[in-house]
Amino acid sequence: MSLSPKVLKILLVVIVVGFSVGLYLQDVKHEESTAHAWKANRYNLDRFNKIMELNHKMNAKNWRTMQDSIGKQLDTLMILRFRKEVDSLGEADSQAYIDRQEVQASYMPN
Repeated sequence: MSLSPKVLKILLVVIVVGFSVGLYLQDVKHEESTAHAWKANRYNLDRFNKIMELNHKMNAKNWRTMQDSIGKQLDTLMILRFRKEVDSLGEADSQAYIDRQEVQASYMPN
């Protein structure tokens, strides 16, 4: 099959437009996920700044109480992070289970 120069040019334009649209959509999704990440991290950043403030207020008289408070704050941050990771794994597992059921159902005779 021989292609004329006109068909090749049209094909090239379609490919370039396709890549451009793909890059644009990828950039839009990246901006959206970045905005969500900043929104989620703002709360954690406030908590971390509070921990740093408590650390600067620590002196010889109150170091035990302040150290316990900082430890509790850091534990809370780690627990929140762990829960977020576990929740995301649970969502991925449930989606994989649903996908597996759909595939199995498609192989069943009618």
